[in-house]
Amino acid sequence: MKIAVNTRLLKTTNIDGIGWFTAETLSRITQQHPEHEFIFIFDRPFDSSLIFFSNITPVIVPPQARHPLLYYIWFEHMIPRALKKAGADIFLSTDSYLSLSSDVPAILVMHDLNFEHHPKDLPWLVSKYYRYYLPKFADHAARIATVSEFSRNDIVTLYNIPPEKIDVIYSGAGELFVPLSPDEQFIVKTQFAGGCNYFLSTGALHPRKNLVNLLRAFDHFKENDTKGMKLLVVGAKYWWTDNMRNAYESMHYRDAVVFTGRLSSSDLRKVIASAFAQVYVSYFEGFGLPLVEAFNCDVPVITSNITSMPEVAGDAALFVDPYDPVSISSAMQQLAKDENLRQQLIAKGRLRRTEFSWQKTSERLWNTCETVMAGIK
Repeated sequence: MKIAVNTRLLKTTNIDGIGWFTAETLSRITQQHPEHEFIFIFDRPFDSSLIFFSNITPVIVPPQARHPLLYYIWFEHMIPRALKKAGADIFLSTDSYLSLSSDVPAILVMHDLNFEHHPKDLPWLVSKYYRYYLPKFADHAARIATVSEFSRNDIVTLYNIPPEKIDVIYSGAGELFVPLSPDEQFIVKTQFAGGCNYFLSTGALHPRKNLVNLLRAFDHFKENDTKGMKLLVVGAKYWWTDNMRNAYESMHYRDAVVFTGRLSSSDLRKVIASAFAQVYVSYFEGFGLPLVEAFNCDVPVITSNITSMPEVAGDAALFVDPYDPVSISSAMQQLAKDENLRQQLIAKGRLRRTEFSWQKTSERLWNTCETVMAGIK
């Protein structure tokens, strides 16, 4: 069959979570299913390394879709033409967008519905577009895949989608996330944290990542810190808000906070694997990829007790109330004072990480594709 794929977020630089998901799944699916033809639909020039196998035909369909108006033009006018020209049997979209103007059976990957719960976290027009179109996309899709039971239930509840139409496929973590030796960790700590142990927060500085309460919690933790701990915040300041800036500038111990900006994949995995603990206290996640990345690196985890994070972390994390800085601070203090607890969490993380891999994700996504293909043969 001919499987057309929305690859507008598939790129080699400044790649985000959905981009990683797309790259990791498609690189496996295309190579493991040479009996099918894949049409990768880009909205801009692409790197040849993204053409993973000989059964892929890339096409560029303008305009570059990075604004709600351009989303509409691309998906409702350009994509239907591209699908018809390619003779596509199905259309796979990994970024929650579909074309309502095409009757090609579509598989939609929906990662989360944060914009429904926290619409003010996004620019007004983007939020309005999501809240108007994504329910329609969900209804239009032949089948939906999502990354947690939490997100599945959210889609069912908010969009009135039959649960049997939705497959849970979970996400994975790249093979590059592995533990480092003490000597390697020393080099990384020297480079990024002045030789100090550090708590780590990763992800673009979006409001839902809850940096404000993390900064307040770390300031509270530092009042009784005798070990010179630092806080490393990794991620681009795309969403740097007044609340974030005010929280940082009001800190008594802001000199102990290090903003690294976006890191290369190589540096990111070193920084994660050298952390004293990953503190991932987002107030909304469809999955929470940094949790698994930390597990893979033998790094203990502190995370939120809401949305998908308890489902993903299982018993391998300390859970906190993300809306309460004292709760977050207390968990930091527990790990700083109790090395046995820290080692117990690392051991539990080693077990928990076996539940998640990109190969498993790819197999589950392919099962979703096969379900749709079986219905059109």
